[in-house]
Amino acid sequence: MTADDLAFDRRHIWHPYTSITAPLPCYPVVAAEGNELQLADGRRLVDGMSSWWAAIHGYNHPAINQAIAEQLQAMSHVMFGGITHPAAVALCRRLVAMTPAPLECVFLADSGSVAVEVAIKMALQYWQARGEDRRCLLTVRQGYHGDTCGAMSVCDPQTSMHRLFQGYLPQHEFVAAPSCRFDDEWREEDIAELANRLASDGSQPAAVILEPIVQGAGGMRFYHPTYLRRVRELCDRHQVLLIADEIATGFGRTGRLFACEHAGISPDIMCLGKALTGGYLTLSATLTSRDVADTVSNGEAGCFMHGPTFMANPLACAAANASLALLEQGHWPAQVAAIEQQLRDGLLPLRAHHQVADARVLGAIGVVETHTAVNLAALQHFFVTQGVWIRPFGRLIYLMPPYSIQPEQLALLITTLTASLDRPAHFIA
Repeated sequence: MTADDLAFDRRHIWHPYTSITAPLPCYPVVAAEGNELQLADGRRLVDGMSSWWAAIHGYNHPAINQAIAEQLQAMSHVMFGGITHPAAVALCRRLVAMTPAPLECVFLADSGSVAVEVAIKMALQYWQARGEDRRCLLTVRQGYHGDTCGAMSVCDPQTSMHRLFQGYLPQHEFVAAPSCRFDDEWREEDIAELANRLASDGSQPAAVILEPIVQGAGGMRFYHPTYLRRVRELCDRHQVLLIADEIATGFGRTGRLFACEHAGISPDIMCLGKALTGGYLTLSATLTSRDVADTVSNGEAGCFMHGPTFMANPLACAAANASLALLEQGHWPAQVAAIEQQLRDGLLPLRAHHQVADARVLGAIGVVETHTAVNLAALQHFFVTQGVWIRPFGRLIYLMPPYSIQPEQLALLITTLTASLDRPAHFIA
């Protein structure tokens, strides 16, 4: 990339959560291989983000490359209305086989946010078909489910984009986020507010939606599996659907194939995305039970009212099949366990650092929470000069490396993160 390219980018191209008038610095990446990104000037950065948690096998993986190349020779895209194709059928077979047993009907869409939109619409259509006027969802604070309008409406109403669009977004109900940490002793009072809401005489919500075990972009918080188990029990007792947003947690990130497995539960609707294609192409899946699917299909509309143009894109399905086939080889549990141990050894001692409010680790997720917000531009520059790619936000510096990360690469990520804490310029006073 030339200096002119970068100037054009700065002047004309919006990047995520970035001002067009005062954009943050952008680093030009021209190639990616294994667990590293290559900058235009030749420098290589060890990737600690898996490209926002998606590239779980690393970059330029030969098996996924081959699957896409073979699919490209046959068909790059075809509409899914009235047509099916082998890559989609194979993918849905895999998803039905690997997710909890009650989930057997699959809706493929474009992205994680759209998967959440689909899940919400499924829940609303389900109750409409049953003759019940349920238009509200119930969720917990500090959650994050995506950037589209329906997804934003169930994100935390104070700390997310939600508050910027009040009066426009649908209004849903929120209860306190679970406070009992993953490794804490369970406290039954943690579920009290949600339990009281569902036991009240008011109208019941169409569904409870939450991120199982790990609240991601809303705060990178890990909560107790019993909380999720209690939510499932309460939803059953009060006849409320449960939507599990596994977009960030699915496909092994927490040490289980799906985070719901920590609690031994199955949701009525599950959203998947991010790592589904190994970070190659955008694709999501929303899975549901036969009861939900049949009820929706037998309602007034006679079908589920959603249909993206690029639904079940063959190239994306081929990438997903190859990515899931790599998981099926069975190496990921040992990889994630090794990452978890190295993150624990390297990050948990940082709880004693004067700049650190907390450090926590679960599976291939390591989080350092600081007392004050980071100076993103300064901290990002430091990381790049040290040969790593880490993208913090707010008061959180976190690592979500590819499962293929090598011990020496992860050690560099950890030592660089640790060194960054000692520079006051990296934090906003």
